[in-house]
Amino acid sequence: MSKKTIMIIIGVIIGGISGYLYWKYIGCSTGTCAITSVCYKSTLYGMFMGGMLFDLIRDFLK
Repeated sequence: MSKKTIMIIIGVIIGGISGYLYWKYIGCSTGTCAITSVCYKSTLYGMFMGGMLFDLIRDFLK
């Protein structure tokens, strides 16, 4: 695997864990929040953002 792919996978994993933990400990208690009211939405959003962030970081480290 290339370094780019590995960095994105690491970002997706860290982002997914962060999204789930955000939902569990901070999340939306009323259920009206679009992303943080359901665990899988928060986790998927975290995975997406983590992958993008780690890809961006990899571009700056070149």
